[in-house]
Amino acid sequence: MKDNCLTKIIWRRFKEFIAPDANRFELLKQIIEEAALDCKVLELADHCHFFILPPRGDTSKLETPKAEKAPHAGRTILVAHYDRCAGSPGANDNSAGVFLLLETAMKLKVSAAKNWLVIFTDKEELHCGQSIVEQGAYKLAQELKQLGTAAQIFCFDACGTGDTLVISTTAEHLLKKEGNGKNLQRSVKALQMLAHNTAINLGMEKVLLAPTPFSDDAGFLRAGLAAQTITMLPAAECAHLVAELHKSPDLAGALINAELRQTCRAHAIPETWRNLNGPRDSLLRLTPQHFRAVIRFAQALCGG
Repeated sequence: MKDNCLTKIIWRRFKEFIAPDANRFELLKQIIEEAALDCKVLELADHCHFFILPPRGDTSKLETPKAEKAPHAGRTILVAHYDRCAGSPGANDNSAGVFLLLETAMKLKVSAAKNWLVIFTDKEELHCGQSIVEQGAYKLAQELKQLGTAAQIFCFDACGTGDTLVISTTAEHLLKKEGNGKNLQRSVKALQMLAHNTAINLGMEKVLLAPTPFSDDAGFLRAGLAAQTITMLPAAECAHLVAELHKSPDLAGALINAELRQTCRAHAIPETWRNLNGPRDSLLRLTPQHFRAVIRFAQALCGG
């Protein structure tokens, strides 16, 4: 089956994936199988993470990701969480990210690229009162650290709305504030620069470096692994965000902290982010005309 036919099959399942009663684990498993992608599921602390692997010929003898020897070493890892907040369709947060990386994985497979890994994580969303160490990415990062890693990790979150690629500076901001290890700070900065250079080399004209809400990068960073969040926003919202940051530098801290965001001036937060984690995060707010740019960017990060 041709790549474009598989793409249509995958996106045809999108409405099922955002349905109120969707079993997102089972649906994602089915979609991955239909796309004929090599996949392993890693269970950690009651969380189930999907590992999408480059083609390796006969996969019948492969061990689980946990048992393999550094399956991610030296690779570019593209991450998207597949869970969502209760009561939200989760169209942008983060169903769009999942489907965009599914299509990216298909294209990487066709191009015979080898140096990549796609991980769909469980339990990125935390309830009020929960700490970062309860995030699925935290346990996952600990596992990756035990195996040893030289991977470049990029988290794609809320990438379904807008025409402007936003490269998050949140991790850099937080690490400097907390005085974390210089090595981790340098690694985060290197990922930031790689993302920015990749976008420029692709000729992407709308690119912004700015603080954003945390994603899976929170868990990775807490475990000591550098990770870079990538998101999308409409250009008008980006301009408004930049203006608000100039007027109120403390807005960066509010974006980092979910509880502080609740007390922040509502108009200071981009509308796209205000719609996340609630019933307004629907299919109608997505901008599929810009999906191709995200896929091209993700593919380029992997050299595909």
